[in-house]
Amino acid sequence: MKNYDVFVIGSGMAGMNVANICASKGLSVGITDEMPYGGTCALRGCDPKKIMLAPTEAKHFAKNLQEKHIAEIPAINWKQAMKFKQEFVDAMPPKIEKGYKKNEIDTYHQPAKFINENQLQVGDNKIEAKKIVIATGAKPRKLGIPGEDLALSSTDFLNFQSLPKSLLFIGGGYIAFEFAHMAARFGSKVTIIHRGKRPLENFDPFIVEQLTKATEELDIKLVLNTEVSAIEESGSGYKVTVKGETQTDSWDAEVVINSAGRPPAIFDLDLEKANIAFSKNGIEVNEFLQSISNPNIYAAGDAANTKGFPLTPVAVMEGHIVASNIVKGNNKKPDFQAIPTVVFTLPTMASVGITEKEATKKKLQYTVKKKSVSSWFTAKRINEKSYAYKTLIEKETGNILGAHLIGPHAEEVINLFAMAIKTQFTSKDIKTMILTYPSASSDIVYMV
Repeated sequence: MKNYDVFVIGSGMAGMNVANICASKGLSVGITDEMPYGGTCALRGCDPKKIMLAPTEAKHFAKNLQEKHIAEIPAINWKQAMKFKQEFVDAMPPKIEKGYKKNEIDTYHQPAKFINENQLQVGDNKIEAKKIVIATGAKPRKLGIPGEDLALSSTDFLNFQSLPKSLLFIGGGYIAFEFAHMAARFGSKVTIIHRGKRPLENFDPFIVEQLTKATEELDIKLVLNTEVSAIEESGSGYKVTVKGETQTDSWDAEVVINSAGRPPAIFDLDLEKANIAFSKNGIEVNEFLQSISNPNIYAAGDAANTKGFPLTPVAVMEGHIVASNIVKGNNKKPDFQAIPTVVFTLPTMASVGITEKEATKKKLQYTVKKKSVSSWFTAKRINEKSYAYKTLIEKETGNILGAHLIGPHAEEVINLFAMAIKTQFTSKDIKTMILTYPSASSDIVYMV
Protein backbone atom coordinates (compact mmCIF):
# COMPACT_ATOMS: atom_id res chain seq x y z
CA MET A 1 0.00 0.00 0.00
CA LYS A 2 1.37 3.42 -1.04
CA ASN A 3 0.16 6.39 0.97
CA TYR A 4 -0.29 10.01 -0.12
CA ASP A 5 -1.79 13.19 1.19
CA VAL A 6 -3.36 13.75 -2.24
CA PHE A 7 -3.86 11.44 -5.19
CA VAL A 8 -5.15 12.78 -8.51
CA ILE A 9 -6.91 10.75 -11.19
CA GLY A 10 -6.45 12.50 -14.53
CA SER A 11 -3.63 14.66 -15.86
CA GLY A 12 -5.49 17.28 -17.84
CA MET A 13 -5.45 20.95 -16.90
CA ALA A 14 -7.57 20.48 -13.74
CA GLY A 15 -5.60 17.53 -12.38
CA MET A 16 -2.26 19.04 -13.34
CA ASN A 17 -2.97 22.21 -11.38
CA VAL A 18 -4.19 20.32 -8.31
CA ALA A 19 -1.12 18.07 -8.26
CA ASN A 20 1.47 20.79 -8.75
CA ILE A 21 -0.07 23.26 -6.31
CA CYS A 22 -0.52 20.67 -3.56
CA ALA A 23 3.04 19.41 -4.04
CA SER A 24 4.39 22.97 -3.87
CA LYS A 25 2.77 23.28 -0.43
CA GLY A 26 4.64 20.26 0.90
CA LEU A 27 1.95 17.59 0.51
CA SER A 28 2.84 14.14 -0.78
CA VAL A 29 1.16 13.72 -4.16
CA GLY A 30 0.62 10.98 -6.73
CA ILE A 31 -1.11 11.23 -10.11
CA THR A 32 -2.26 8.75 -12.72
CA ASP A 33 -3.65 8.88 -16.23
CA GLU A 34 -4.21 5.93 -18.52
CA MET A 35 -3.65 8.25 -21.50
CA PRO A 36 -0.56 10.42 -22.20
CA TYR A 37 -0.15 13.28 -19.74
CA GLY A 38 -1.65 16.56 -20.87
CA GLY A 39 -5.35 15.89 -21.20
CA THR A 40 -7.76 16.57 -24.03
CA CYS A 41 -7.02 20.27 -24.53
CA ALA A 42 -3.29 19.98 -25.08
CA LEU A 43 -3.22 16.65 -26.90
CA ARG A 44 -6.58 15.84 -28.45
CA GLY A 45 -8.64 19.04 -28.53
CA CYS A 46 -8.22 22.81 -28.24
CA ASP A 47 -4.55 23.29 -29.07
CA PRO A 48 -4.02 20.74 -31.86
CA LYS A 49 -7.38 21.75 -33.34
CA LYS A 50 -6.30 25.40 -33.52
CA ILE A 51 -3.01 24.41 -35.14
CA MET A 52 -4.89 22.48 -37.82
CA LEU A 53 -7.28 25.40 -38.32
CA ALA A 54 -4.48 27.88 -39.06
CA PRO A 55 -4.04 26.98 -42.75
CA THR A 56 -7.81 27.00 -43.27
CA GLU A 57 -7.88 30.56 -41.91
CA ALA A 58 -5.31 31.58 -44.52
CA LYS A 59 -7.37 29.92 -47.24
CA HIS A 60 -10.61 31.51 -46.02
CA PHE A 61 -9.14 35.02 -45.94
CA ALA A 62 -7.52 34.55 -49.34
CA LYS A 63 -10.80 33.36 -50.85
CA ASN A 64 -12.62 36.40 -49.45
CA LEU A 65 -9.97 38.72 -50.87
CA GLN A 66 -9.46 36.98 -54.20
CA GLU A 67 -11.76 39.37 -56.00
CA LYS A 68 -10.26 42.36 -54.19
CA HIS A 69 -6.54 42.03 -53.44
CA ILE A 70 -5.25 38.50 -53.99
CA ALA A 71 -4.55 36.77 -57.32
CA GLU A 72 -5.12 33.18 -56.21
CA ILE A 73 -6.19 31.03 -53.28
CA PRO A 74 -3.28 29.09 -51.73
CA ALA A 75 -3.33 25.30 -51.62
CA ILE A 76 -3.27 23.85 -48.11
CA ASN A 77 -1.78 20.49 -47.23
CA TRP A 78 -3.26 18.19 -44.58
CA LYS A 79 -0.13 16.07 -44.14
CA GLN A 80 2.13 19.08 -43.60
CA ALA A 81 -0.32 20.63 -41.14
CA MET A 82 -0.61 17.30 -39.31
CA LYS A 83 3.18 17.01 -39.05
CA PHE A 84 3.42 20.49 -37.55
CA LYS A 85 0.60 19.68 -35.11
CA GLN A 86 2.24 16.45 -34.04
CA GLU A 87 5.51 18.19 -33.20
CA PHE A 88 3.60 20.24 -30.64
CA VAL A 89 1.59 17.30 -29.27
CA ASP A 90 4.54 14.91 -28.95
CA ALA A 91 6.50 17.40 -26.86
CA MET A 92 3.82 17.85 -24.22
CA PRO A 93 3.63 14.58 -22.21
CA PRO A 94 7.37 14.31 -21.42
CA LYS A 95 7.47 18.01 -20.57
CA ILE A 96 4.56 17.60 -18.15
CA GLU A 97 6.01 14.46 -16.56
CA LYS A 98 9.36 16.20 -16.13
CA GLY A 99 7.54 18.95 -14.23
CA TYR A 100 5.90 16.36 -11.97
CA LYS A 101 9.24 14.74 -11.21
CA LYS A 102 10.75 18.12 -10.39
CA ASN A 103 7.91 18.70 -7.91
CA GLU A 104 8.47 15.20 -6.43
CA ILE A 105 5.07 13.96 -7.60
CA ASP A 106 4.84 10.18 -8.12
CA THR A 107 3.56 9.39 -11.60
CA TYR A 108 1.47 6.43 -12.75
CA HIS A 109 0.14 5.49 -16.19
CA GLN A 110 -2.67 3.07 -15.41
CA PRO A 111 -6.44 3.33 -15.00
CA ALA A 112 -7.72 3.75 -11.45
CA LYS A 113 -10.62 2.07 -9.67
CA PHE A 114 -11.90 2.70 -6.17
CA ILE A 115 -11.56 -0.03 -3.54
CA ASN A 116 -13.24 1.93 -0.75
CA GLU A 117 -13.71 5.51 0.41
CA ASN A 118 -10.03 6.46 0.37
CA GLN A 119 -8.26 3.63 -1.47
CA LEU A 120 -7.62 2.95 -5.14
CA GLN A 121 -6.31 0.15 -7.31
CA VAL A 122 -3.95 1.71 -9.88
CA GLY A 123 -2.53 -1.00 -12.09
CA ASP A 124 -0.72 -3.38 -9.74
CA ASN A 125 -0.52 -0.74 -7.00
CA LYS A 126 -2.86 -0.17 -4.09
CA ILE A 127 -3.07 3.50 -3.20
CA GLU A 128 -4.39 5.13 -0.04
CA ALA A 129 -4.81 8.90 0.14
CA LYS A 130 -6.28 11.40 2.57
CA LYS A 131 -7.80 13.26 -0.36
CA ILE A 132 -8.53 11.89 -3.84
CA VAL A 133 -9.27 14.22 -6.75
CA ILE A 134 -11.25 13.04 -9.76
CA ALA A 135 -10.25 15.06 -12.82
CA THR A 136 -10.77 12.49 -15.56
CA GLY A 137 -12.31 14.79 -18.16
CA ALA A 138 -14.83 13.56 -20.70
CA LYS A 139 -15.02 11.06 -23.55
CA PRO A 140 -17.30 10.47 -26.58
CA ARG A 141 -20.90 9.62 -25.83
CA LYS A 142 -22.14 6.08 -26.50
CA LEU A 143 -24.50 6.11 -29.46
CA GLY A 144 -26.43 2.99 -28.47
CA ILE A 145 -27.00 1.88 -32.07
CA PRO A 146 -25.89 -1.13 -34.14
CA GLY A 147 -22.40 -0.55 -35.53
CA GLU A 148 -21.53 2.31 -33.17
CA ASP A 149 -18.01 0.88 -32.80
CA LEU A 150 -17.44 1.71 -36.48
CA ALA A 151 -17.66 5.44 -35.76
CA LEU A 152 -14.43 7.25 -34.95
CA SER A 153 -13.94 10.10 -32.47
CA SER A 154 -12.63 13.65 -32.64
CA THR A 155 -9.33 12.26 -31.35
CA ASP A 156 -9.13 9.97 -34.36
CA PHE A 157 -9.94 12.89 -36.65
CA LEU A 158 -6.98 14.88 -35.34
CA ASN A 159 -4.71 11.90 -36.03
CA PHE A 160 -5.66 11.23 -39.66
CA GLN A 161 -2.45 10.91 -41.66
CA SER A 162 -4.48 11.61 -44.79
CA LEU A 163 -7.89 13.25 -44.82
CA PRO A 164 -10.78 11.03 -45.98
CA LYS A 165 -12.52 12.13 -49.16
CA SER A 166 -15.87 12.12 -47.38
CA LEU A 167 -16.88 12.46 -43.74
CA LEU A 168 -20.17 12.15 -41.90
CA PHE A 169 -20.56 13.68 -38.44
CA ILE A 170 -23.21 12.34 -36.05
CA GLY A 171 -24.43 15.26 -33.94
CA GLY A 172 -24.61 18.97 -34.65
CA GLY A 173 -22.67 20.48 -31.77
CA TYR A 174 -19.50 22.56 -31.74
CA ILE A 175 -17.18 19.59 -32.37
CA ALA A 176 -19.03 18.68 -35.56
CA PHE A 177 -19.09 22.25 -36.85
CA GLU A 178 -15.45 23.03 -36.09
CA PHE A 179 -14.14 19.84 -37.68
CA ALA A 180 -16.61 20.00 -40.58
CA HIS A 181 -15.41 23.50 -41.49
CA MET A 182 -11.82 22.35 -41.21
CA ALA A 183 -12.33 19.23 -43.33
CA ALA A 184 -14.35 21.04 -46.00
CA ARG A 185 -11.65 23.65 -46.49
CA PHE A 186 -9.04 20.90 -46.76
CA GLY A 187 -11.16 19.41 -49.56
CA SER A 188 -13.32 16.72 -47.96
CA LYS A 189 -17.02 16.26 -48.72
CA VAL A 190 -18.83 16.69 -45.40
CA THR A 191 -22.27 15.83 -44.00
CA ILE A 192 -23.62 16.62 -40.51
CA ILE A 193 -26.60 14.61 -39.22
CA HIS A 194 -28.37 16.20 -36.24
CA ARG A 195 -31.46 14.89 -34.50
CA GLY A 196 -32.67 18.28 -33.26
CA LYS A 197 -34.60 21.03 -35.04
CA ARG A 198 -31.54 23.25 -35.06
CA PRO A 199 -27.84 22.70 -34.46
CA LEU A 200 -25.76 24.27 -31.69
CA GLU A 201 -28.84 24.40 -29.48
CA ASN A 202 -27.12 26.15 -26.55
CA PHE A 203 -26.25 29.18 -28.66
CA ASP A 204 -28.46 32.10 -29.71
CA PRO A 205 -30.71 31.15 -32.66
CA PHE A 206 -30.10 34.41 -34.57
CA ILE A 207 -26.34 33.93 -34.49
CA VAL A 208 -26.60 30.22 -35.28
CA GLU A 209 -28.65 31.13 -38.37
CA GLN A 210 -25.69 33.12 -39.67
CA LEU A 211 -23.31 30.22 -39.06
CA THR A 212 -25.71 27.73 -40.66
CA LYS A 213 -25.82 29.83 -43.81
CA ALA A 214 -22.01 30.10 -43.91
CA THR A 215 -21.75 26.35 -43.35
CA GLU A 216 -24.06 25.53 -46.24
CA GLU A 217 -22.12 27.93 -48.47
CA LEU A 218 -19.09 25.72 -47.80
CA ASP A 219 -21.07 22.86 -49.42
CA ILE A 220 -21.41 21.10 -46.07
CA LYS A 221 -24.65 19.14 -46.05
CA LEU A 222 -26.58 19.83 -42.83
CA VAL A 223 -29.38 17.34 -42.16
CA LEU A 224 -31.70 18.23 -39.25
CA ASN A 225 -34.55 16.44 -37.45
CA THR A 226 -32.84 13.18 -38.33
CA GLU A 227 -31.55 10.46 -36.03
CA VAL A 228 -28.87 7.93 -36.90
CA SER A 229 -30.13 4.39 -36.27
CA ALA A 230 -27.30 2.18 -37.57
CA ILE A 231 -23.83 2.14 -39.11
CA GLU A 232 -22.55 -0.66 -41.32
CA GLU A 233 -19.60 -1.32 -43.60
CA SER A 234 -20.26 -0.66 -47.26
CA GLY A 235 -17.56 -1.06 -49.89
CA SER A 236 -14.55 1.02 -48.92
CA GLY A 237 -16.60 3.10 -46.46
CA TYR A 238 -19.77 3.01 -44.41
CA LYS A 239 -23.51 3.30 -44.83
CA VAL A 240 -25.34 5.26 -42.16
CA THR A 241 -29.04 4.54 -41.77
CA VAL A 242 -31.11 7.47 -40.50
CA LYS A 243 -34.69 8.10 -39.49
CA GLY A 244 -36.18 11.44 -40.43
CA GLU A 245 -39.55 12.93 -39.61
CA THR A 246 -41.33 10.96 -42.32
CA GLN A 247 -38.99 8.33 -43.72
CA THR A 248 -35.90 6.18 -43.32
CA ASP A 249 -32.90 6.99 -45.49
CA SER A 250 -29.19 6.25 -45.72
CA TRP A 251 -25.97 8.18 -46.30
CA ASP A 252 -22.59 6.94 -47.47
CA ALA A 253 -19.21 8.21 -46.29
CA GLU A 254 -15.63 7.04 -46.20
CA VAL A 255 -15.45 7.80 -42.45
CA VAL A 256 -18.09 8.37 -39.77
CA ILE A 257 -17.30 10.58 -36.75
CA ASN A 258 -19.18 10.40 -33.45
CA SER A 259 -19.64 14.04 -32.46
CA ALA A 260 -22.76 13.48 -30.38
CA GLY A 261 -21.34 15.01 -27.22
CA ARG A 262 -18.87 14.11 -24.47
CA PRO A 263 -20.17 12.92 -21.07
CA PRO A 264 -17.84 12.80 -18.04
CA ALA A 265 -15.33 9.93 -18.04
CA ILE A 266 -16.23 8.67 -14.57
CA PHE A 267 -18.30 5.55 -15.09
CA ASP A 268 -15.44 3.03 -15.03
CA LEU A 269 -14.05 4.13 -11.65
CA ASP A 270 -16.24 1.93 -9.41
CA LEU A 271 -17.52 5.04 -7.67
CA GLU A 272 -20.13 3.09 -5.71
CA LYS A 273 -17.39 1.36 -3.71
CA ALA A 274 -16.27 4.75 -2.43
CA ASN A 275 -19.74 6.07 -1.63
CA ILE A 276 -19.40 8.78 -4.29
CA ALA A 277 -22.68 10.26 -5.51
CA PHE A 278 -22.80 10.93 -9.23
CA SER A 279 -25.16 11.42 -12.14
CA LYS A 280 -24.90 11.38 -15.92
CA ASN A 281 -23.54 14.93 -15.61
CA GLY A 282 -20.64 14.07 -13.30
CA ILE A 283 -19.60 13.79 -9.66
CA GLU A 284 -22.12 15.52 -7.41
CA VAL A 285 -20.18 18.18 -5.53
CA ASN A 286 -20.91 20.97 -3.06
CA GLU A 287 -19.99 24.64 -3.46
CA PHE A 288 -16.36 23.78 -2.63
CA LEU A 289 -16.15 21.08 -5.35
CA GLN A 290 -16.12 18.40 -2.65
CA SER A 291 -18.17 15.23 -3.05
CA ILE A 292 -21.55 15.60 -1.31
CA SER A 293 -21.36 12.01 -0.07
CA ASN A 294 -17.65 11.38 0.60
CA PRO A 295 -15.62 14.27 2.10
CA ASN A 296 -12.35 12.59 1.07
CA ILE A 297 -13.18 13.22 -2.58
CA TYR A 298 -13.00 16.35 -4.73
CA ALA A 299 -13.78 16.69 -8.44
CA ALA A 300 -12.86 19.29 -11.04
CA GLY A 301 -13.25 19.95 -14.75
CA ASP A 302 -15.56 17.90 -16.94
CA ALA A 303 -15.76 15.15 -14.28
CA ALA A 304 -17.63 17.43 -11.85
CA ASN A 305 -21.31 18.30 -12.10
CA THR A 306 -21.17 22.08 -11.79
CA LYS A 307 -22.68 25.10 -13.52
CA GLY A 308 -19.47 25.62 -15.45
CA PHE A 309 -19.12 24.94 -19.16
CA PRO A 310 -16.88 22.04 -20.23
CA LEU A 311 -14.06 24.42 -21.11
CA THR A 312 -10.34 24.39 -20.37
CA PRO A 313 -10.31 27.75 -18.51
CA VAL A 314 -13.10 26.45 -16.27
CA ALA A 315 -11.10 23.30 -15.54
CA VAL A 316 -8.05 25.43 -14.69
CA MET A 317 -10.09 27.58 -12.31
CA GLU A 318 -11.64 24.56 -10.64
CA GLY A 319 -8.24 22.91 -10.28
CA HIS A 320 -6.92 25.96 -8.42
CA ILE A 321 -10.00 26.02 -6.18
CA VAL A 322 -9.75 22.31 -5.30
CA ALA A 323 -6.05 22.68 -4.50
CA SER A 324 -6.72 25.65 -2.23
CA ASN A 325 -9.55 23.83 -0.47
CA ILE A 326 -7.36 20.80 0.15
CA VAL A 327 -4.40 22.83 1.42
CA LYS A 328 -6.28 25.43 3.50
CA GLY A 329 -9.61 23.77 4.16
CA ASN A 330 -12.75 24.66 2.27
CA ASN A 331 -12.39 28.38 1.64
CA LYS A 332 -12.93 28.99 -2.08
CA LYS A 333 -15.93 28.63 -4.35
CA PRO A 334 -16.00 28.77 -8.16
CA ASP A 335 -17.56 31.78 -9.88
CA PHE A 336 -19.27 30.73 -13.10
CA GLN A 337 -20.41 34.20 -14.06
CA ALA A 338 -19.41 35.63 -17.43
CA ILE A 339 -17.65 32.61 -18.93
CA PRO A 340 -17.22 33.14 -22.68
CA THR A 341 -17.39 30.24 -25.10
CA VAL A 342 -16.37 30.04 -28.75
CA VAL A 343 -17.09 27.85 -31.76
CA PHE A 344 -13.92 27.99 -33.86
CA THR A 345 -15.52 27.82 -37.26
CA LEU A 346 -14.95 30.40 -39.97
CA PRO A 347 -16.65 32.72 -39.35
CA THR A 348 -16.06 32.34 -35.61
CA MET A 349 -19.07 32.30 -33.28
CA ALA A 350 -18.81 33.43 -29.64
CA SER A 351 -21.12 33.90 -26.68
CA VAL A 352 -21.08 35.10 -23.08
CA GLY A 353 -23.80 35.64 -20.50
CA ILE A 354 -27.38 34.58 -21.02
CA THR A 355 -29.52 34.11 -24.13
CA GLU A 356 -32.81 35.87 -24.80
CA LYS A 357 -34.65 32.66 -23.93
CA GLU A 358 -32.93 32.52 -20.54
CA ALA A 359 -33.56 36.21 -19.86
CA THR A 360 -37.26 35.77 -20.60
CA LYS A 361 -37.44 32.70 -18.36
CA LYS A 362 -35.89 34.71 -15.53
CA LYS A 363 -38.48 37.47 -16.15
CA LEU A 364 -35.79 40.10 -16.58
CA GLN A 365 -36.58 43.47 -18.08
CA TYR A 366 -34.17 43.95 -20.96
CA THR A 367 -33.66 45.41 -24.40
CA VAL A 368 -32.21 43.57 -27.37
CA LYS A 369 -29.89 44.96 -29.99
CA LYS A 370 -29.22 42.70 -32.96
CA LYS A 371 -28.11 43.20 -36.50
CA SER A 372 -26.23 41.66 -39.38
CA VAL A 373 -23.41 44.11 -40.06
CA SER A 374 -21.32 42.81 -42.96
CA SER A 375 -21.28 46.44 -44.18
CA TRP A 376 -19.22 47.55 -41.14
CA PHE A 377 -15.55 48.24 -41.79
CA THR A 378 -14.34 45.26 -39.73
CA ALA A 379 -15.98 42.88 -42.20
CA LYS A 380 -15.83 45.05 -45.31
CA ARG A 381 -12.05 45.42 -45.36
CA ILE A 382 -11.57 41.64 -45.61
CA ASN A 383 -14.74 41.05 -47.65
CA GLU A 384 -16.27 38.87 -44.91
CA LYS A 385 -19.93 38.15 -45.60
CA SER A 386 -20.85 36.94 -42.10
CA TYR A 387 -20.78 39.49 -39.30
CA ALA A 388 -23.61 39.87 -36.79
CA TYR A 389 -24.28 40.55 -33.14
CA LYS A 390 -27.00 40.29 -30.54
CA THR A 391 -26.71 41.94 -27.14
CA LEU A 392 -29.05 41.89 -24.16
CA ILE A 393 -29.03 44.92 -21.88
CA GLU A 394 -30.88 45.22 -18.57
CA LYS A 395 -33.28 48.16 -18.76
CA GLU A 396 -32.92 49.52 -15.24
CA THR A 397 -29.16 49.24 -14.76
CA GLY A 398 -27.75 49.18 -18.28
CA ASN A 399 -25.75 46.09 -17.35
CA ILE A 400 -24.82 43.70 -20.13
CA LEU A 401 -26.75 40.45 -19.65
CA GLY A 402 -25.48 38.60 -22.70
CA ALA A 403 -23.53 39.09 -25.92
CA HIS A 404 -23.58 36.81 -28.95
CA LEU A 405 -21.32 37.38 -31.94
CA ILE A 406 -20.29 35.90 -35.25
CA GLY A 407 -17.60 37.25 -37.50
CA PRO A 408 -13.99 38.46 -37.63
CA HIS A 409 -12.16 38.23 -34.29
CA ALA A 410 -15.32 37.26 -32.40
CA GLU A 411 -13.20 35.01 -30.16
CA GLU A 412 -11.27 38.09 -28.98
CA VAL A 413 -14.06 40.67 -28.87
CA ILE A 414 -16.23 38.41 -26.70
CA ASN A 415 -13.63 38.75 -23.92
CA LEU A 416 -14.45 42.47 -23.66
CA PHE A 417 -18.09 41.63 -23.11
CA ALA A 418 -17.07 39.01 -20.53
CA MET A 419 -15.13 41.68 -18.61
CA ALA A 420 -18.06 44.08 -18.86
CA ILE A 421 -20.43 41.50 -17.36
CA LYS A 422 -17.95 40.51 -14.65
CA THR A 423 -17.28 44.11 -13.59
CA GLN A 424 -20.85 45.36 -14.21
CA PHE A 425 -19.56 47.80 -16.78
CA THR A 426 -22.75 49.29 -18.25
CA SER A 427 -23.72 49.99 -21.84
CA LYS A 428 -23.23 53.70 -21.10
CA ASP A 429 -19.72 53.01 -19.82
CA ILE A 430 -18.91 51.14 -23.02
CA LYS A 431 -20.36 53.85 -25.25
CA THR A 432 -18.13 56.49 -23.66
CA MET A 433 -14.91 54.48 -24.00
CA ILE A 434 -12.18 55.51 -26.40
CA LEU A 435 -11.01 52.39 -28.24
CA THR A 436 -8.41 51.83 -30.93
CA TYR A 437 -9.67 52.29 -34.46
CA PRO A 438 -9.88 50.66 -36.91
CA SER A 439 -10.25 47.50 -34.83
CA ALA A 440 -12.88 44.82 -34.28
CA SER A 441 -12.95 45.72 -30.57
CA SER A 442 -14.11 49.26 -31.31
CA ASP A 443 -17.32 47.86 -32.77
CA ILE A 444 -18.66 47.01 -29.30
CA VAL A 445 -19.57 50.69 -28.84
CA TYR A 446 -22.23 50.25 -31.55
CA MET A 447 -23.39 46.85 -30.27
CA VAL A 448 -24.79 48.23 -27.01
